[in-house]
Amino acid sequence: MAGGLLWATRAASYLRISVPFRAFSSVVKDLKYVDSHEWAKVDRNLATIGITDHAQDHLGDVVYVELPEVGANVSQGGSFGAVESVKATSDINSPVSGKVVEVNEELSSSPGLVNGSPYEKGWIIKVEMSNPSELNSLMDSEQYSKFCEEEDAKH
Repeated sequence: MAGGLLWATRAASYLRISVPFRAFSSVVKDLKYVDSHEWAKVDRNLATIGITDHAQDHLGDVVYVELPEVGANVSQGGSFGAVESVKATSDINSPVSGKVVEVNEELSSSPGLVNGSPYEKGWIIKVEMSNPSELNSLMDSEQYSKFCEEEDAKH
């Protein structure tokens, strides 16, 4: 029996490695989140913004990302672009107000970065914040995880 148990353990660990199944989306601790599933990584007065793992998971394969121009103004909760996937097109809303100082040009030729690396290579814009106190109204990782669980339970 011990041999069978060892085999089952090896099989289970092999399956975990080889099957890209995820029971829940990942949430990064040090980011701020909004209920429309965008995140903001804050460094002093600069916010890097993207869509969450939860959002890309629900969208499916991203085929196009509509980016704003550098210099454009964005407002908290306002749309600044869109993500088009095989399933749907979805607006991207800004978690903060300010001026776009950089856009992720990589997404023009590789929109799939939003799926494969939503918190790192798949970032969308960088914003110089005009009102950093807006961050106080955003969710932390624990609040956002709970929000996603509750939202998924409704569907």
